[in-house]
Amino acid sequence: MIWMLLLLPVGLAVYYFYPGSKIPKGKTVDKLIVYKSKRSMEAWSGSERLKTYHIALGKNPIGHKQFEGDNKTPEGVYHINDRNPKSGYHKNLGVSYPNTADKTSAEKLGKAPGGHIKIHGLRNGTAGYMGKFHRLKDWTAGCIAVTNDEVDELYTAVKENAVIEIYP
Repeated sequence: MIWMLLLLPVGLAVYYFYPGSKIPKGKTVDKLIVYKSKRSMEAWSGSERLKTYHIALGKNPIGHKQFEGDNKTPEGVYHINDRNPKSGYHKNLGVSYPNTADKTSAEKLGKAPGGHIKIHGLRNGTAGYMGKFHRLKDWTAGCIAVTNDEVDELYTAVKENAVIEIYP
């Protein structure tokens, strides 16, 4: 029984510190595909899948984002339309939500559609130590969260106006 208790912290340390694969040098990501139900995001260059990331989503992840404050991650086809190297969440890549349909849908509900949907790292300051453990719970306001090292990699590899497809 004691050996099992000793194995748990070792296993957690291995998970935390074990380096994941990297996008091959010189490759450009032209498409990201997010599968919300799997909590995964794939990076693609043409027809070649370069890497799969484990992600965290909005606190209320089931269903398409309908309005500001619903804590949902949108679903649909968007583009990477912005980069912020000085984000409050390490760095971020902007997602082109809301589109015209999103705005119309929110308007019918009498609400604002929201915006500022990003692929980002961990909150600056004390949250950075969380590393991979941030994935254990959906915690964003509707964004897609990866580790700081992963957002650094994406920030460099994702081309301007890359497509991002977000599925349930």
